Amino acid sequence: MSQIFRRSANTVSKFSIFGLLSLVGGLVLLAMILGRSSYVTRQGEFIEQPVQFSHLHHVLDDGIDCRYCHTSVETSAFAGIPPTKTCMNCHSILFSNTSYLEPVRASFRDDKPLHWIRVHDLPDFVYFNHSIHVKKGIGCETCHGRVDRMPLMYQQNSLQMEWCIECHRNPEKYVRPRSEITTMGYRPAVPQEVLGPQLVKEYGIHGNTSCSTCHR
Repeated sequence: MSQIFRRSANTVSKFSIFGLLSLVGGLVLLAMILGRSSYVTRQGEFIEQPVQFSHLHHVLDDGIDCRYCHTSVETSAFAGIPPTKTCMNCHSILFSNTSYLEPVRASFRDDKPLHWIRVHDLPDFVYFNHSIHVKKGIGCETCHGRVDRMPLMYQQNSLQMEWCIECHRNPEKYVRPRSEITTMGYRPAVPQEVLGPQLVKEYGIHGNTSCSTCHR
């Protein structure tokens, strides 16, 4: 009986299988790389706002504490976006006639809130509580970066699960005294390797990494 397939068919089939596996593996790798890219995470992307608020000016130049605007950060799951009245505490006097701030004045005058675009926008299936992180000594800068150097606000970190877990597994690397929570450019008086474990014990930090901690 004559042979149905030529001997070369073995080589072709091997290359076909190898090529198919390589293609599938390449697509999986591409998806992993894309999932970590700024195109997906929006890391480092400036967000257009109704008024281009400068944290650099307000925090660095004017020395305004984070909690003056984000009043609920120590007591609530949300940091809170300040009402227009907070802006007008200063801008009813400072730059009160500039056209740049007309949307702010109009919001206050018409009693209609400005529609700010959320920069750090976690998925709905992720539960994050600002107050517990503040109470445990995690500074604003740790997650949000050096906002005092941001003329326009952007997302400093990826906010992906692996980034959160890194801190939960090694909290001693990031914890700081509660009095330094809002300090930008914080540098510990003693080495973090010494201070970190002390604060972890003092603040009762357990570095919970169970799924239900964030996914409820």
